[in-house]
Amino acid sequence: MTGKIAFYCRALDVTRQGFYNYLVNRDKPWKYEALAAVMMKIATEDEYNDTYGKVRMHEALLLKNPKDVKIPSESTVYRVMNDIGITHKPKRKPNGITVADKEARKSDDLLKRNFKADKPCEKCVTDITELKAKDGKMYTSAIFDCFDASVLGLAMANNMRAELCVQTVENAVKTHSSIKGAILHSDRGSQYTSEKYRLAIAESGLIQSMNSAGGRCHDNARCESFWARMKEELFYSRNRKSENYTIEELKTMVWRYFMSYWNNRRICSANGGLPPAVKRRRYYEMQKSAA
Repeated sequence: MTGKIAFYCRALDVTRQGFYNYLVNRDKPWKYEALAAVMMKIATEDEYNDTYGKVRMHEALLLKNPKDVKIPSESTVYRVMNDIGITHKPKRKPNGITVADKEARKSDDLLKRNFKADKPCEKCVTDITELKAKDGKMYTSAIFDCFDASVLGLAMANNMRAELCVQTVENAVKTHSSIKGAILHSDRGSQYTSEKYRLAIAESGLIQSMNSAGGRCHDNARCESFWARMKEELFYSRNRKSENYTIEELKTMVWRYFMSYWNNRRICSANGGLPPAVKRRRYYEMQKSAA
């Protein structure tokens, strides 16, 4: 038997000690079994959680703080994710669609790429994205709060005229009256330089801000990253095509994604691993306790 073990070890290119270690440990449970079970639960408890990478998975574990489960480093989390087959790699990023109106009156760039905010409804960004549908194209306009990345206003239509952006502002003011006085930043698209939009901004008590001269994409990069995540998590990572759905079906999908999942349950690394609603609630709880 001893000679056979030596032969097999040479053939398999393993040490004798390694072979004996295998015999000792082969019936022991995997050391990360409990951790893997929690991670699988996180990945499946929400429709879009299967797009979590190692950073958001690690943050989700910290937020859940499961009993009797030690949370390891991000690199170990990644190894376990890889072992249980739930790793995720983004596939593509969308391009902007608004076209600058070079002749229209502009507003100053009040953010200058500083998208950090110390409190809710202080700085907001807005943009439009396009999804192709069975029966045409669907355009989504949203206002995001720089404080916690929450969606304050959302509007969708089969066109991207100025009325779509006006409706977005009106929807945001209806549901978040505290947005009055906030800076609202956009690119220099013709929708945002239009008289209708400027009037809506003024009547809502918002302060308009626009990309700096030249229309550099980084001036409104925060919105572009939000659109990229939405399209990745709704379509690209699932091998779905928006063209397989009608405009009305896409409206339902996008509305549910942003207003239900994104705002309330999606882990956001920019928030320290908190969903937007949780970060916002904690802010107001701290303000209340300090008063």
